[in-house]
Amino acid sequence: MALYVQKFGGTSVGSVERIKAVAEKVKRFRDDGHQVVVVVSAMSGETNRLIDLASQINDEPTPREMDMLVSTGEQVTISLLAMALHKLGVPATSYTGAQVGIQTDSAHTKARIQRIETEDLRADLDDGQVVVVAGFQGVDEDGNITTLGRGGSDTTGVALAAALGADECQIYTDVDGVYTTDPRVCTKARRLETVTVEEMLELASLGSKVLQIRAVEFAGKYNVPLRVLSSFEDGPGTLIVADTDEEEDSMEEPLISGIAFTANEAKLTLLNTPDVPGVASRILGPIADANIEVDMIVQNVAPVGDYTDFTFTVAKSDYKQTMKIIQEQVIPDLGGGELRGDDNIAKVSLVGVGMRSHAGVASKMFRALADENINIRMVSTSEIKISVVIDEKHMELAVRALHQAFGLDKSDIEAE
Repeated sequence: MALYVQKFGGTSVGSVERIKAVAEKVKRFRDDGHQVVVVVSAMSGETNRLIDLASQINDEPTPREMDMLVSTGEQVTISLLAMALHKLGVPATSYTGAQVGIQTDSAHTKARIQRIETEDLRADLDDGQVVVVAGFQGVDEDGNITTLGRGGSDTTGVALAAALGADECQIYTDVDGVYTTDPRVCTKARRLETVTVEEMLELASLGSKVLQIRAVEFAGKYNVPLRVLSSFEDGPGTLIVADTDEEEDSMEEPLISGIAFTANEAKLTLLNTPDVPGVASRILGPIADANIEVDMIVQNVAPVGDYTDFTFTVAKSDYKQTMKIIQEQVIPDLGGGELRGDDNIAKVSLVGVGMRSHAGVASKMFRALADENINIRMVSTSEIKISVVIDEKHMELAVRALHQAFGLDKSDIEAE
């Protein structure tokens, strides 16, 4: 007998028919003798509907009241799923995050889980019940309902699996696993059997939307076996495994596991900045004060003179505000400089733990892009990642070219 925590997203429970299908899937696990905790999101579109209702009442609702409102979406789903299980003869009890004992801090709309009380939950499981839990929410020490931010149901599932010592946390979604890249962009993308936590963290942070990054962090921190599966078809999915520090194991890892990409970034360049100590802080400090995250940074080597160029990227949604901060605060502080911006860029990234033990990945990447006449604007690297900034119009072409160059295409695998 195993203990499974199964999380179903909004698409998986998007209608009464789909909720019934989830109940059938859960029943099969219980009939096999396993204990099951089910975590569900709100039905697809419901959270957006609630947010729209709030906007019609108040353009700036308080975070506490927003949490009160949007947390109700999951409450509908848990009760309907429990009813569907009852209809199949499966004993089940539904709980909100507060009822099941998910304690969080008080950061409304983006709370973090601090601890989970599992005594009552374990008692229900030992009594043969399927426990159905509302994802995305908890309660602070003052009894206020809190939410974990969009995608927080993944985090709820992994946190419950960690607290209960579950054999596996299964994330059911509308895809059947983690792919080498987005199949909608590259039709030859293939499903990965396994991917390391470290690789999944990079893929999630670089644009892959299969898993919420906080859920992956939880899985890595508490060594929770995490599997991504399809709600709509059977299959092994993708298992996210713990990282390994064994050199002999890493030698056998594939060179590249996946290609992530995003067009949700913008590039800013401040020309003719003083090449003196502290200038980077004077540029980025006001941006950080505005709670704007900076991604890639490149500072050119100064020529003979005392001036250089400073380039960085931010989320496209922060582009206009960042431009304004540079123009109104940074340039006057530096005593001059010319600002240029570009919000028609894309970031394409190679991810793979195999990079640690193989040379030449960057040169192969650059050659593949050059063969397609794609110019590289910026480069950033880490132990297991290489990211490049290119023109947005070339993004999909770059992904397909790199996918083929590194042997990730289905046809390449089948030919081996």
